[in-house]
Amino acid sequence: MPLKLVPPRKRKSPNYTIRGSYLGIAVDKSSGTHKRSVAHSILKNLERDIERGEYPPKHTTAGDRERSFLSAAVAYMEAGRRPRYVARLINFFGETPLERIDQSAIDEAAIALLPNVAPSTRNASVYTPISAILHHAGVDLKLRRPKGAKGRVVTDWLRQEDAAGVVQAADAFDIEFALLLRFLLYTGLRLGEALALRWSDVDVKSGTVWVRRKKGGIASDVRMRADLCDKMEAHCPGEEPNRRVFRFHQGGDLKHKLMRAKLAYLGLPCPARRPVGWRPPSNRLGWANFHTFRHTFATWMRRAGTDIQGLVATGNWRDLRSAARYAHVVPSEEWQRVDNLPSVEKTWKAS
Repeated sequence: MPLKLVPPRKRKSPNYTIRGSYLGIAVDKSSGTHKRSVAHSILKNLERDIERGEYPPKHTTAGDRERSFLSAAVAYMEAGRRPRYVARLINFFGETPLERIDQSAIDEAAIALLPNVAPSTRNASVYTPISAILHHAGVDLKLRRPKGAKGRVVTDWLRQEDAAGVVQAADAFDIEFALLLRFLLYTGLRLGEALALRWSDVDVKSGTVWVRRKKGGIASDVRMRADLCDKMEAHCPGEEPNRRVFRFHQGGDLKHKLMRAKLAYLGLPCPARRPVGWRPPSNRLGWANFHTFRHTFATWMRRAGTDIQGLVATGNWRDLRSAARYAHVVPSEEWQRVDNLPSVEKTWKAS
């Protein structure tokens, strides 16, 4: 009987069980995970171990098996950590001892698994999850990321007239969506952070919002402008603290609403719902997306006098390096000295 996955049994085990025989080797063991996709990867890896004669393991102690990448990855996910990309890594490394997973092994895995992608994708899909798994297992490895791992640093921002035009265009067809754009523009939050808010997180009277930060940030308060507070209060449903502040979900429909607002502001046609195969016309705001509102907030704050340390203090950016990308938006004080340079015009007239 080939190997198969036995689903978790109530009051027995929360994890999938791998059971059956392969090439004459009987198997009846827990996969160590309740996630079917990961359990299936472990089953395939087990079949390869049997083909190579490495299962059942010989001359190894229980402690040695616990130090394998497979067990470390399973423990990582069982701790509630992010499982994305892990199944692919389990397929590649399997029962490889953690002591053998070094910089060269990870570089080899990155090239083998993702040979034709950008360095930023390779970093997010291989280097970052492996680093997290090793760290969770207590392995201190100073990992070198591939050149270009951070991708292209984008800080494009909207000028006042463009931001106002897009928001006001959204007002014409969906007031709640326009409120979402205003909220992003005046808080600098990521779209996911804004969509995750409940009314229990919002205190309109004091003008504050309790935000559960993404990307490892620490939850903190965000202050709202007075005019934003007024619009939020008008949008508040009343005695429904567990209701989501914004009814939208990330996806194509929400992106199309932003496209519709941009094209309406620019005087270009756009259907209310995106037809199959429809492509938006070329326009000068084609680059603007929801994250652009975050960059716009940071740029406007810098131009209003907030320094880089001040941006970090808002909680929207974790450290000075993250906020430093906005250093260029305010002209250096040295550029103020350009008015003191000799005048060619005055020199010409004097001669």
